Amino acid sequence: MKSRGVYETPGGTILYHAHNKLEELCLDKETYHYKQQIALKFADLVYNGQWFTPLRQALSAFVDSTQETVTGDVKLKLYKGNIIDAGVTSPYSLYDEEIATFDEDEVYNQADSAGFINLFGLPIKVQAKKGLTYDK
Repeated sequence: MKSRGVYETPGGTILYHAHNKLEELCLDKETYHYKQQIALKFADLVYNGQWFTPLRQALSAFVDSTQETVTGDVKLKLYKGNIIDAGVTSPYSLYDEEIATFDEDEVYNQADSAGFINLFGLPIKVQAKKGLTYDK
């Protein structure tokens, strides 16, 4: 039988927030989002006492591989129960100031976005042309 209780872990909350900031900086968007989904299933397995299952082992292997480049320094400000981001750096940061620009330059051709949007939206365009909708 399990009992319901209130558990406060301010240190854990701070560490979790800091680690999440590093993941945002060091992981690509798809891996980061999928890892967030995995975290929910992982928590369910642990809560339900299923630590020694093949699924938990497989999820751990995935998470371990995503964490190979998640390292760096995170600065946070703590004020009246709030965690305020104050900076994050990592040698594995996927942010590159030379590439992250909206100005015209030699790094990125703004016209490339039109092709991406067309390709990414193609399945939806085909669905609409065939009259396939899910709001019937």
